[in-house]
Amino acid sequence: MIVIAGGGWAGCAAAYAAAAAGARVVLLEKTDMLLGTGLVGGIMRNNGRFTALEEVWAMGGGDFIRRIEGVARHRWLDFPGHRHATLYDVTRIEPAIRSTLADAGVEIRLQSRVAGVFKKGDAIGEILTSRGENIAGEVFIDTTGTAGPIKNCTRFGTGCAMCILRCPTFGPRVSLTDKAGVEEIRAGDGFPHFEAMSGSCKLDKNSLAGWLVDKLEREGRLVVPLPAHIQKGDLLSKKACQQYNLADFARNLVLLDTGHAKLMTPYFPLEVLRTIDGFREARYADPYSGGRGNSIRFNAIAPCDDALKVAGVANLFCAGEKTGLLVGHTEAIATGFLAGHNAVRHLAGKDLLVLPEELAVGDLIAFMHREMKTPAGLQKKYTFSGSVYFQRMQEKGLYTTDVQAVRGRVARAGLTGVFNSKLLRVCSGPVAAPAGAGTGT
Repeated sequence: MIVIAGGGWAGCAAAYAAAAAGARVVLLEKTDMLLGTGLVGGIMRNNGRFTALEEVWAMGGGDFIRRIEGVARHRWLDFPGHRHATLYDVTRIEPAIRSTLADAGVEIRLQSRVAGVFKKGDAIGEILTSRGENIAGEVFIDTTGTAGPIKNCTRFGTGCAMCILRCPTFGPRVSLTDKAGVEEIRAGDGFPHFEAMSGSCKLDKNSLAGWLVDKLEREGRLVVPLPAHIQKGDLLSKKACQQYNLADFARNLVLLDTGHAKLMTPYFPLEVLRTIDGFREARYADPYSGGRGNSIRFNAIAPCDDALKVAGVANLFCAGEKTGLLVGHTEAIATGFLAGHNAVRHLAGKDLLVLPEELAVGDLIAFMHREMKTPAGLQKKYTFSGSVYFQRMQEKGLYTTDVQAVRGRVARAGLTGVFNSKLLRVCSGPVAAPAGAGTGT
């Protein structure tokens, strides 16, 4: 059995991939809903994320991606610095993904936070949850993310901004990697301070002027010029999403229609926002204290290799932000598929899959891990949609919106449909011996 801790985009993708490979899967989520920050995100396919998502589709993730696009509000949308984005409806996405996992046979346990780990030698044997359950598994995946807990939002930010993660209600983030006795890469603990704020806020549409909402829903995005005296300036440098650290986002309010009105800034003083035409009665939907701050991310990263195997534990993998300074839903989904698939390969005694650098997903993982071994690299963020990696992606000729070209690239790597391949018929037996990493299927 594969046990996954954390039900965000990475955990959901890992659960789906592991089930597709033939394993019995239990997904643990500390709150009462799946998807974590995906509940308030909503942006897919912008810039290089188009290419990366098509790679995952060609490798066997198409049915999962199709469910996301089934709740899209806008497609092929351009906004400052970004092209051909898809915006999914954040108010409809969670039930769609929950039913997708249920259809795949994944057992979902909500309000089940990791409280402890029981090891057998260098392998995890059981997880103890906050509900007092002991959950035994053969392979484990850490997708607990890097946001929170409150003490980090206070230390590096402005305190708890009351975001969608809801730590005061459901408890702080608990890292499975840390509980397993692995020393994580932590901001400030001998490393540069690489923590950052979540990069956007959500406004309640009912609190905005009707004409503004009508235009936003019709066009999918709005760019509202700001008077010079209230332009955001240095605020954008705090964002986790450095692909949005552009002059257009400092000089304007950029809003996207994701079901809520997504405001592309970490926070914006409410009393100032209400001086702008159309925002006179504005109210934040997430975080509730979006006038003052936002959640703090990238506090604890798992040391892992390019197969996403965590060092120091024989049967632990990771995905999403736990893998490194990786930003975005697409990035979480891509690494989730790889971690879920490799967890089953490990269980089946097969060599682990390392995606080749001829694919954007493989190149991002390898490049990020190399860069993070340097002090300068630890101060950057890595994403398909902008900043340092998207520049690299274009220079290497990996970025394209030609779907057939992407499928051809995956086919040449011998990886078409790899995430759909059944590796197990029956999930049982002892923990497999550690498998070596290698490229291929």
